[in-house]
Amino acid sequence: MRYHNVTHADMLNGEGLRVVLWVSGCSHHCTACQNPITWNPDDGLIVDEEVKKEIFNDLEQDWCSGITLSGGDPLYIGNREEIAKLVSEIKNKYPNKSIWCYTGYTWDELIKEKKKDKNLDIILNNIDVLIDGKFVLKLADVKLHYVGSSNQCIIDVKNSLINNKKILYMEV
Repeated sequence: MRYHNVTHADMLNGEGLRVVLWVSGCSHHCTACQNPITWNPDDGLIVDEEVKKEIFNDLEQDWCSGITLSGGDPLYIGNREEIAKLVSEIKNKYPNKSIWCYTGYTWDELIKEKKKDKNLDIILNNIDVLIDGKFVLKLADVKLHYVGSSNQCIIDVKNSLINNKKILYMEV
């Protein structure tokens, strides 16, 4: 898996101060995407042990609320195996830190797909908050918190999986 950037002490991509991993690879190609440079899965740098140490160093700090996975799309099919390993390791080492994940897929698409994709199942069982849905330019609103367009949802993953229905973490 490749990435373009690690942002430290970010407060725009989830609650609190967070470390953000901006992965490469996205098949959605949303019009007016804020990060089209991350679409190509072969661009960027390899997520290696040094990058993980950098992320884990932030997660060990009291100021850090957790990690946000963005990009590109962390749930791009080519990223899922490595993302599954990463979120499992983070949840194991830092159980009190939250994991937020942005994706262009909808909740319903992911629920259908997770039955066939063990990596997606692992990911959904380890993340706390999912921001789903493609960015839609005609629904864009700069006043929205944590999302770019009003079609996107901020989902409480654990409660949604337990209750077998989409439960919002917060309103958009």
